[in-house]
Amino acid sequence: MRKLLIIATLLVFGATIYALTFRVEAKTSDKAEIAALEHHLMSSIRTKDLDGVMSVYVPDDSLFVFDVIPPRQYVGVSAYREDWKGVLASFNGPITAEISGLRITSSDNLGFGHSIQHITGTDRRGKSVDWILRVTDCYRKIKGKWLIVHEHYSVPVDLETAKADLTSKP
Repeated sequence: MRKLLIIATLLVFGATIYALTFRVEAKTSDKAEIAALEHHLMSSIRTKDLDGVMSVYVPDDSLFVFDVIPPRQYVGVSAYREDWKGVLASFNGPITAEISGLRITSSDNLGFGHSIQHITGTDRRGKSVDWILRVTDCYRKIKGKWLIVHEHYSVPVDLETAKADLTSKP
């Protein structure tokens, strides 16, 4: 009887270790998938691929975004698509888009991440563009695919001048 109890205990222990290992691997996989989504967004910005940009967002009216470009908020993928269309068209020539400091947390089908995004280029009037943006994204895993469901871009504001600091440093 004691031998049976020891074997049962070892089986339970082994199954628990296996389940925990699988869970850690799943979370690592989720973080890698979310990071790939963010890097795909940067690549799509660099190539001015509007469909590629929009492919990282939930494709319906549940999308909610606080952007640095007015209006205060965008509700739904159609509204945000128009925003991105205008942003990409405002650049004359290539866009440089880099992401740094990406931190991701995920659990089951929800996650969030934050990063710094640096966008540079030349606008249609020939003026140099250099934006350093703080970004927080909320993700949902829908039908096995991670998508951004809420996005919040921001920049620090100099309270004395009430001007945005688009080249902020840590």
